[in-house]
Amino acid sequence: MSFLLALAAGLASPLAFAQAQPAAPKNKTAFVSDLIARMTLDEKIGQLRLISIGPEMPIAQLADEIAAGRVGGTFNSVNRPDNRRLQDAAMKSRMKIPMFFAYDVIHGHRTTFPIGLGLASSWDLGAVDLMARTAAREASADSIDMTFAPMVDIARDPRWGRTSEGFGEDPYLVSEIAKSAVKGFQGTVPVPAGRIMTSVKHFALYGAVEGGRDYNVVDMSPMRMYQDYLPPYRAAIDAGSGGVMVALNSINGVPATSNTWLMQDLLRRDWGFKGVAVSDHGAIVELIRHGVAKDEREAAKLAINNGIDLSMADSVYLNELPGLVKSGEVKMKAIDNAVREVLGAKYDMGLFRDPYLRIGVAKDDPADLNADSRLDRPAARDVARKSMVLLENRNRTLPLAKTAAIALVGPLADAPIDMLGSWSAAGYSKNAVTLRAGLNTAVAKNGGRLTYARGANITNDESTVKYLNFLNWDTPEVTQDPRAPAEMIAEAVKAAQQADVVVAAVGEARGMSHESSSRTSLDLPQSQRDLITALKATGKPLVLVLMNGRPLALVREQKEADAILETWYTGTEGGNAIADVLYGDYNPAGKLPISFPRSVGQIPTYYNHPRLGRPFTEGKPGNYTSQYYEEVTGPLYPFGYGLSYTEFSLSDVSLSSPTMRRNGKIEASVSVKNTGQRAGETVVQLYIQDIAASVVRPVKELRDFRKLMLQPGEERVVRFTIDEDKLKFFNAQLHRVAEPGRFNVQIGFDSQAVRQQGFELE
Repeated sequence: MSFLLALAAGLASPLAFAQAQPAAPKNKTAFVSDLIARMTLDEKIGQLRLISIGPEMPIAQLADEIAAGRVGGTFNSVNRPDNRRLQDAAMKSRMKIPMFFAYDVIHGHRTTFPIGLGLASSWDLGAVDLMARTAAREASADSIDMTFAPMVDIARDPRWGRTSEGFGEDPYLVSEIAKSAVKGFQGTVPVPAGRIMTSVKHFALYGAVEGGRDYNVVDMSPMRMYQDYLPPYRAAIDAGSGGVMVALNSINGVPATSNTWLMQDLLRRDWGFKGVAVSDHGAIVELIRHGVAKDEREAAKLAINNGIDLSMADSVYLNELPGLVKSGEVKMKAIDNAVREVLGAKYDMGLFRDPYLRIGVAKDDPADLNADSRLDRPAARDVARKSMVLLENRNRTLPLAKTAAIALVGPLADAPIDMLGSWSAAGYSKNAVTLRAGLNTAVAKNGGRLTYARGANITNDESTVKYLNFLNWDTPEVTQDPRAPAEMIAEAVKAAQQADVVVAAVGEARGMSHESSSRTSLDLPQSQRDLITALKATGKPLVLVLMNGRPLALVREQKEADAILETWYTGTEGGNAIADVLYGDYNPAGKLPISFPRSVGQIPTYYNHPRLGRPFTEGKPGNYTSQYYEEVTGPLYPFGYGLSYTEFSLSDVSLSSPTMRRNGKIEASVSVKNTGQRAGETVVQLYIQDIAASVVRPVKELRDFRKLMLQPGEERVVRFTIDEDKLKFFNAQLHRVAEPGRFNVQIGFDSQAVRQQGFELE
């Protein structure tokens, strides 16, 4: 009996289905084409709907819709009993096409890892892979088939709230992380049971929204797109990502959802993408508000003809496509193309082999979804430690003495929800280790003493608190201490006066760095600035532990603090991991994946900016050069920057040849030595500068990096191979070329502190 006839015979139970189909159909193209040929138009349209369980549609209604063949997949359902019920409904439909279940698994699932900026700060592709593999294993155990990740939007304006989700400002670093994330989440195709399909987002250019304001427009030259913003999406797709999520923004006047150049010419034709394209939430209806569609009928027509395969969270395709096909405004070929991609994705997820592949059987369902036993705490702690960046450490304030009396203060010192960060998937705040809990554990082990005082609220601005508590949360997240600010500060000062050192946990509530949380200021809220000033006045050594999802403007704090540790949002094991770093049980090695401006007025501040005819040169008069005259030019902390508890030295750059032939290679090498007293890791970074080209080129571009561990006194030679590919760029004709001429090779520990040597490309 054929596979489809077996289905028609009524095999509805998981066991019966699995027994009837022991192996996946071998020819995906033939299998999917055969299936499409047997489907009605209504069934085809049903496969193009992606619906959220919950407020958008109760589970009972959703099950009825699925059984009627009117839904192809769901998102936000993350427990096996519910999804089993929905898959059972699919097995009762005429065609018995399995459902798939999707979720925003961004930086962990049950076990929450550091946010995207934290992962990128590790400069450790193995850590990214570990996060993704762990998250995929946990999500698949909760019956998830697809994640809307990785988020690879280049972010150069930290006012944008979604900066927290991504991996920073640099195309090369973000591209390398994108590849590792896809391979970690997804693995091979067909996607194994313990992995989940990726849907890279947000395609495209979402991180470049004007003014850093979410959902805003993007207006950008093609050359900048190709050179700076598109490479990470391409890297994820080349790594095998099964899907893309289409961005909400417009690009040069055309919304991504209806942008034929983006979706057809670039993605499908030039890049050869064969996967499924998913609209962002409500994006098709929003074509009306963009002003490119007059009604839902026209919006559906634009989207389907543009190649948007799955319509998320609306009924536009369901209501409008039948009439559009009948009138001839939408060809059946467009419907079939979209259905082919959806069914192909389900095939690659392994669902036609076994619709219950990740759902399993009821007897194996976990008794407690949030049980601690379901977490991978060692992995979370390991990655969290790697994600932190030591920004300041005057007078060797850190690491803390094991027996020190510590005053722990600040509104984020005991904030489990905020430890998880934005888009924390199925992370459970009660499983999170706060900084207070982590330090208490460390003090109990090491000796010493810990005194806690809140010191301040996140902010005293009532409108901000109201906004944060309204933003996408089921329950309010920001709880205000009702005491007067002066009373709270006085309590913190008293604790500081009785301590050897003050540790202040300050920054943003997680909702302040989230979707729809763009900011006009990068300063710490005034309530926290007042607290820091009062703590500084005690004369006690002051350590700032930052928790935030974007670069902050820290000129004032840099002067007041003796040490600053950037921890971002570190996840489930954050408190323990931060304690490990503060006490020196782990030597911080993180490097910034994004520049920190001195003020919001410096935005954009990114290291690989184009060269100028009148550049500002430090140490020379600033008149008639490109600068802001009120403050120091350049970032407070540059891309690639990060300190250690040990010191490293770097030799001059040595090149194997002063010239490179076409299609040839040269080797650049440096000697790196640990000149300090502790073992530690560092990241050696390779930058290339094109001296003269047919178009304006960046001042430098990251082209490679190595992370290495050195013992005290140990010295190692680090070698980089430079080939023609590392010299290529997109010229004015959008051809990727390497032009002959002079190139500088810069190697260093950040984008500014480099050694340089040059060669000629013949």
